[in-house]
Amino acid sequence: MPTDVRCLVETDESSAIVRLTGVLDPTGTTAVRDALLAGLWRRPGPVIVDLTGVRIEPAARGVLDEVRRTVLDWPATALLVLDPAATAGDDVPVHRSREEALAALAATPLPAVLDADLPPVVAAAREARALVNEGCTRWGLPELAEPACIAVTEMVNNVVAHAGTPMTVRVAPRADGLHLAVRDRSGRVPAYAGLAPLDSAGGRGLLLIDTVARRWGATALPDGKVVWCLLLAEDEAAFRG
Repeated sequence: MPTDVRCLVETDESSAIVRLTGVLDPTGTTAVRDALLAGLWRRPGPVIVDLTGVRIEPAARGVLDEVRRTVLDWPATALLVLDPAATAGDDVPVHRSREEALAALAATPLPAVLDADLPPVVAAAREARALVNEGCTRWGLPELAEPACIAVTEMVNNVVAHAGTPMTVRVAPRADGLHLAVRDRSGRVPAYAGLAPLDSAGGRGLLLIDTVARRWGATALPDGKVVWCLLLAEDEAAFRG
């Protein structure tokens, strides 16, 4: 295969398999990363990345590790890799045959997930809190309802105040925790700069998220971003204890 062939990311909305074809060299890693992240957001649940038809140059192998680390704390997201040649990154669990990958996909439980598409209006925060409360009740995590509502309120209000675009709010459980994420269409990625001055009129939203969440972050996408956070029941118990 000629080395100047571009690496293509082929997706099918009806399938949980994403195929990479061509040659992946360092110049193509950003485009592949962006395409994989966008696809993983669009389709909650486990997704197989099929590397059967791609040749990955050694300097580009880390892109799948990066994608896997990025989505670990996204709600209802799991990355499986089909890689007969074992050319994926060092940290990605690899299945060596299609049968093995499909068996792993079938064995991965379908995620419990709630999401809502909301407009960039003040009332969106109230709807997001209702979604969070519904999830905490459904999944037996009542102790996380209050901190999760604090976090999602700030995440949504940031979209309303700074992005001004439609958004998707997604909530999912994992073990004894709750994963929240808000996807908008603005490329402006929030940055936490520590405590805001006492006389400041704003700037405390990220501080509140940082206070209630075990960890949080923002992932840039080609047409916007995902802001996510993870809350754990044990952290809330320790805070209240």
